[in-house]
Amino acid sequence: MSSSNNVLTHTEDLQSSLPLIAHGKIRDLYALSPTTLLFTTTDRISAFDIILPTGIPHKGRLLTLLSTHWFTILTTSIPSLRTHFLTLTLPPQIPPSLQKTYQNRSIQVHKYPIFPIEAIVRGYISGSAWKSYRQTRTVCGIPFPEGLQESQAFPDGPIYTPSTKAAEYGDHDENIHPDRAAEIVGSKYAQRIEELSLAIYKCAAAYALERGIIIADTKFEFGLDEERDEVVLVDEVLTPDSSRFWAVEGFEVGRAPRSFDKQFLRDWLVGEGLDGKEGVEVPGEVVRKTEGMYREAFERLTGRRWEEVLP
Repeated sequence: MSSSNNVLTHTEDLQSSLPLIAHGKIRDLYALSPTTLLFTTTDRISAFDIILPTGIPHKGRLLTLLSTHWFTILTTSIPSLRTHFLTLTLPPQIPPSLQKTYQNRSIQVHKYPIFPIEAIVRGYISGSAWKSYRQTRTVCGIPFPEGLQESQAFPDGPIYTPSTKAAEYGDHDENIHPDRAAEIVGSKYAQRIEELSLAIYKCAAAYALERGIIIADTKFEFGLDEERDEVVLVDEVLTPDSSRFWAVEGFEVGRAPRSFDKQFLRDWLVGEGLDGKEGVEVPGEVVRKTEGMYREAFERLTGRRWEEVLP
């Protein structure tokens, strides 16, 4: 385990207690039973599909607690929505010596086969969507009229713009038209994923707006409960890692707003000419500002002070 100054970047110390089945950019998955997993979130951070060696203090706990907060909000507001979440309680296989390290950064979840697409919903035109629109007047193959401005809400409401999932580390997801997503996962499941994605976004966007945050765009992942033939929301949800969060105050169409996500880190990498490069050590000041933005998003959305939830 690499754990110093409240930063956890590796989880090897769990491997003597549980079998590791997947090592992701941010999360490590361990098998608990044939049907359940331990979903552990580290403090690693990635940008431009590269994992940076510098972690963000307590980031894994923040993402985990924010996701579980959203699971409660969403399933209350959308009764038909099912998620993979079971409990924040650590399983008995975790030895006492590691329980403080992994508390509130690990959840027990149902194990489901995962659909091989990212379900992205965009409420505002920004990032790669803005770049595509400026070049072709389309977003993921969907045409839009002339005259849209950066950071503007899409005129007819949020849009669903799925992408493929990168097969290998360092590869990039590829934005695709919804028709292509239907070819990949089947039209029945594609329709349900699109319906759920838009419903979740609209619910979350309204909730966040009341708390001073605009959710410009976000991405979801879904699995399949094969016994019930139901689409299930999995992975993290509506966090600063998976979403573009903007401050309501000072928001102005036509320019990039102040964000509560890793856009600050991305901008620093671009400014230094380091985007997409391996092994970049992030300066302490950039780490502190990134951590502060994540914390502010958490506190606004949950109504809880960050210090209150630390172990």
